[in-house]
Formats: sequence, structure tokens, C-alpha cells
Amino acid sequence: MERLLAGFENFRRTVFPGQRELFKKLATGQSPHTLFITCADSRVMPEMIFSALPGEIFVYRNIGNIVPPYAQHVSGVVAAIEYAVKVLNVRHIVICGHSDCGAMKALQAPDKVQHMPSVAAWMKHADVARYVVAENCPELKGDEALRRLTEENVVGQLEHLRTLPAVAASMANGTLSIHGWVYDIANADLHMFDPNKGRFVTFDPNSNEMPVATPHARFASVAVG
Repeated sequence: MERLLAGFENFRRTVFPGQRELFKKLATGQSPHTLFITCADSRVMPEMIFSALPGEIFVYRNIGNIVPPYAQHVSGVVAAIEYAVKVLNVRHIVICGHSDCGAMKALQAPDKVQHMPSVAAWMKHADVARYVVAENCPELKGDEALRRLTEENVVGQLEHLRTLPAVAASMANGTLSIHGWVYDIANADLHMFDPNKGRFVTFDPNSNEMPVATPHARFASVAVG
């Protein structure tokens, strides 16, 4: 706690004064352009990674960056998405997984979380990723298997995301785009799912192309090929 309070004091003394007008504006409302759904892992800090200012991104974090299918599970994440789309009018939703994800490791070995029934139940929303990888790439082991599982989970959660009526309607009228990314912690790389290619591509700052899902795009499995 001492470390956190010292950090707040540093923010108040060295950061806040230079952005006083921004915080004054934010004190009366917010208008983020992006809803960012990512893992609760402490190593993933969206505002730092993407150099975002306060008020730019609406962040929702949970174990495994999971979005339960609509009507299957009423939860905070579904409510947050609906609020972000209908009230905040975000223009983009990103589902972002990451390397060395503990949730994905638990998905590989579900027996290890059986003593945590709530966690085990939550991870069932990602079980399709485990099944797809196991069925199509049983030879994968170690880091490569974990990477494929992480990618497949992001694709699966994008499919769940599109089952939400607010998301489907906004995508159909062209006011909302959804994106699937995986952040590589060790190398500061960003891998982005391209539904047209059916695979993840590495972010290239010199490219003008931004992989994005269209309302009628079908997300092919990334575990094969």
C-alpha cells in the first residue's frame, strides 16, 4: 500500500499539474473511442502499452479476456459492452489476449483449477479454443501450443462478441468495428487477427492496412495452416 500511495503522490505532484485542463474536462464526462477487453493479468497495461490518455479507452479486464455468448451468461462484461456501445458510442472494440497467459495455461490443464469452482466455470466460456487446438493440432507442445490456444481463444471470443444484439446492430450499420489482438509481453509485438486471411499478422507501423472484422465475416480457425 505504501508503494501505491507514493505513486499517487507522484502523480499528483508531477503528472496532474501538466494535464489539469484535461482532467477538468474529464470530470464532467467521458467519450472513449474504443472499448478494450483484455486479461486481468497485472503485466498487461493497455494505457501504457498504447500510450493512451485518460478518457481515450474504456477498459474491461477479466480472467482470459472472455466474452460469454449472449443470453448464456449475464455478467459484468456483457453489461459493460452494452453500455460502451449504446451510451458511450465507442467506434471500436478490441479483444486482446497476451503471451504467457495463466488463464490459457489453466485451459490446457482444467484439472488444476477444479479446486476453484468459480474459475473453472468461467473458463468453460473459452473451452472451444482448447477443443479446436486439440482436434486440429495435437502435435503442438509447449510455447507453440500455448500461443495457438491464446490466438484461438481471441477468435472464439470475437464470435461470442458478435452474438450481442447491440454489437451486431452497430456492426451492421457501420458504426462499430471489432478487432482481435494478441500482445507479446517479452518482445513488445502485437499480433492482429485478419479474418480475410484466417490468421494473425504482426502489426506493421508502416502498413496502411488495419485488419478488421466485417459484419458478415466468418472467423476461420487459426489452428490449422
